[in-house]
Amino acid sequence: MKEIYDKMAIEAMNAQKAVVSTINRKRGTAFKVEDAKPYVDAVNKMEPKGDQCKEVFDLHVNSVNTHFETLSRLTDSVKPEDDPYVEHYQTPPILDILYEEDPAFRESVEKFIDRIGRSEALIGKESIRRYAGFYGPTCVVDFAFVPGSTSNVVNRILQKTDIPVDHKRAILSSKSWGMNTSYGVGAKFQMAIENGKTPAEAVKEEVEMLQMVYDAPMAAQAKLMDEAGHTSFDVKKYMSQYKQKMKPTIKAAMDADVFYGNIVTVPAYGVGDVAHHISQSMFNMTKDDVVMAVINAVTDVMDGTMKNAMGKFKDEYSPLTIATDAAAAATTKILWMDGFTTMMVLDLLVKRYHNLVLNNPTRGAAAELHNVDFIDLIEKGERIIDHKPRGMGGMVQGIPVDLSPIEKNEVLNNPQRYTYPACAITVRFSALMRLADFPCLLTSEPVTATMLTNIIALHKTEPHSPARTCKFCAANYFDYKCKYCNWTEAV
Repeated sequence: MKEIYDKMAIEAMNAQKAVVSTINRKRGTAFKVEDAKPYVDAVNKMEPKGDQCKEVFDLHVNSVNTHFETLSRLTDSVKPEDDPYVEHYQTPPILDILYEEDPAFRESVEKFIDRIGRSEALIGKESIRRYAGFYGPTCVVDFAFVPGSTSNVVNRILQKTDIPVDHKRAILSSKSWGMNTSYGVGAKFQMAIENGKTPAEAVKEEVEMLQMVYDAPMAAQAKLMDEAGHTSFDVKKYMSQYKQKMKPTIKAAMDADVFYGNIVTVPAYGVGDVAHHISQSMFNMTKDDVVMAVINAVTDVMDGTMKNAMGKFKDEYSPLTIATDAAAAATTKILWMDGFTTMMVLDLLVKRYHNLVLNNPTRGAAAELHNVDFIDLIEKGERIIDHKPRGMGGMVQGIPVDLSPIEKNEVLNNPQRYTYPACAITVRFSALMRLADFPCLLTSEPVTATMLTNIIALHKTEPHSPARTCKFCAANYFDYKCKYCNWTEAV
């Protein structure tokens, strides 16, 4: 098994380095879909080992290739406003395939849709709370249970739906790591209220949209993209072609008894590096040398720490923990360099969120989700790098986090070159605030996606999304909302 753990680390870091090296080369230029080819090449080196399920790896690898090839046929580029959605076109076609191949699952989904229609009170309450900012900053489409999230609401409705538990878990997974459309709970309600509808009318629209997301996911995603003004490529053609190409892979996974929740999850979370993490928005953001230096330094800390851990991973979850903890420690280390603490940033971003609600009631339903990812990241990082007994003294599972890439980074150690030289005390912090809106390579999504495919391949019949654990929400320090979470009641 130790060979598998080491392989996981190598595959994950290969994915991260493929993305980051591409951004280093192409930042500041015009994005082309073909720019993502190095990442696709890294993914194609992923392979099962030992008891790992080949069909799970096929879900990941074939999806990334299908995504890249389909996108390349439809467009040569994607505008920044459209790139967040590129990882939302996979789960809808996959659900359609499951509906066609398994009538019993489709029947369960129809019962769930009916239950949505009889859950107006719950949906209305949760929509109002999201609209009003009741829960504070939260992740409407988080990969773990948090108050105010879509998973939280879906879970409560599923608890009252009389269908097999595995079907409940698959439906729940499809709106978690499986990104079944771009929809987040409360969005239609918010839009209707701001357009002058009554609360009753707004709840009706919300219920109907949630039902459509599960009843006709491909049509729902196309409708959402029309409303968002998507123009980069024909999303209907994309989903139709993706469905046709991926159908044999999905059927093979079904025949191999891969849990449906994993089938709807694995294909979606690896494709975002093509035209989202490697994208025009990323190339624009990283024109700033300090922003690029942060990404490079955090990646190097992860890489160095993982190399130190080779042969010492405790189990299949250990590489994921060490990699993500090392990245968190690195990010917090950079924050500390400008004299900021995690609590300062939590206070700032939580207060800012509540003012944003007042000043921008038409804000996007997912507006603050990456700020939440960022504050969760740095809070975890502070616990790791703080001295004992307050923290872990820079150790993760007995492995020292290698922070030397930060200490040796020419840009990060010379902030005076990027502002008024005598007053360079917030340069690194300002770069981190740019990344607080787009922290995908700090958290890191390429690493997490690669690791989770490896883990799921060892446990193909078990549900892996959303995470059935307390996420230790950092925003909870100010908006205490634990009693509104339901991870302990996950279906």
